[in-house]
Amino acid sequence: MRLALSELAERFGLELVGDDHAIDGVATLLRASGNEVAFLANPAYRSQLADTQAGAVVVAEADRGAVPGRCLVSRNPYADFARIAALFEARPTLRSGVHPSAVVDPQATIDPTAEIGPHCSIGPGTRVGAGVRLGPGCIIGEDCELGAGSELVARVVLVRRVRLGRRCLIHPGAVLGADGFGLAFDQGTWLKVPQLGGVRLGDDCEVGANTTIDRGALDDTELEDDVRLDNQIQVGHNVRIGAHTAIAGCTAIAGSTTIGQYCLIAGGVGIAGHLEIGDRVRINAMSLVSRSLSGPGEYASGTPIQDVRSWRKNAARFRQLDRLARAMKNESKDSD
Repeated sequence: MRLALSELAERFGLELVGDDHAIDGVATLLRASGNEVAFLANPAYRSQLADTQAGAVVVAEADRGAVPGRCLVSRNPYADFARIAALFEARPTLRSGVHPSAVVDPQATIDPTAEIGPHCSIGPGTRVGAGVRLGPGCIIGEDCELGAGSELVARVVLVRRVRLGRRCLIHPGAVLGADGFGLAFDQGTWLKVPQLGGVRLGDDCEVGANTTIDRGALDDTELEDDVRLDNQIQVGHNVRIGAHTAIAGCTAIAGSTTIGQYCLIAGGVGIAGHLEIGDRVRINAMSLVSRSLSGPGEYASGTPIQDVRSWRKNAARFRQLDRLARAMKNESKDSD
């Protein structure tokens, strides 16, 4: 595919600075050729503008003067670069029909425009919508629903009672609808609490590779529209995640916690159960959330990395904080 810069400018509402030019791909500032588009969103890479060979660079208004050649001036360079890059993404053509090696229960309903790939299994009562693509080895259990245009890339498991909205994207190895970790302790042994709910995703959600979302104990575990989950995330039973929230890899969310809309949660965050996190909350990487956050705001916990000798000294001092605080409090009382 070759597109003129003027076409891109018109399509995405950008300002073209310089002469028109045909491009056929996208790349980084360092590696772009004269027929590719690059972008600048992080000021740390501004020094690379002087040497870039890109046919054009997507930049903010403040950076237009730093580009030696053509540029596309954007209100949000990263977002507009993503839109341009999507035009060059090679996606397989949907091939409707059921592969001969797939096993489909007679009580399942498959839209004739859906593609069911090799070695898939679809259980009773499941409904697969128009234009859905199931890649190799997907297992769909009983009473699931896959909204129109959704894609399960490969080896995705929907255990039971999972509802996907329209245009959801589920990456390889994800498991949705497995039992939540519900246990009751009685007379020296654990009793398993039946998990009778399901999992419900809104439209345009994305679930990363090997991420797990447990079904609810009674009510459903729910992700609202446009929730984006990275790889290897654990979402416990009865968690609710608000629309347009994005969560990075290796975060774990314990059961019955509610997360608001437009939240950004970085990698490796641990969130305890039965908490309320408000709208537009940002949580930095490797934080432990042990109390509710009303939001909006930015939160962090833990200590930054340091050399081990300093860390040992500070850890020893940390253990003395309570004693020192009590001593200072008593000293304050005595002075009064």
